[in-house]
Amino acid sequence: MDIPEIDVDELEKRCADGAPVIDVREPHEYAQAHVPGAVLIPLAELPDRIEEVPVDRAVLFICASGVRSRRAAEFLARQGVDATNVAGGTLAWIEAGKPTVAGPHPG
Repeated sequence: MDIPEIDVDELEKRCADGAPVIDVREPHEYAQAHVPGAVLIPLAELPDRIEEVPVDRAVLFICASGVRSRRAAEFLARQGVDATNVAGGTLAWIEAGKPTVAGPHPG
């Protein structure tokens, strides 16, 4: 399945425009550092929490490196969601010097 991908610079722009970001990592990973405003829905919980994913606009998916978020985006695209993967994930975000939030809340 062909899933659109963006880099972390584009993610930063889209976040500033209010695009929803869903982080599909595990809670302990998310608590260490995440993109400000990203909502945690671990990949394993996604099928049971699909109603939490917006369907009225494009949704950005992120994980640590882009592998799990691509799987999430593929799954949701099959459900009709306009899903985009963040290439490089949170590690690329951090390496680019972008701001992060620690703890269990989106921030």
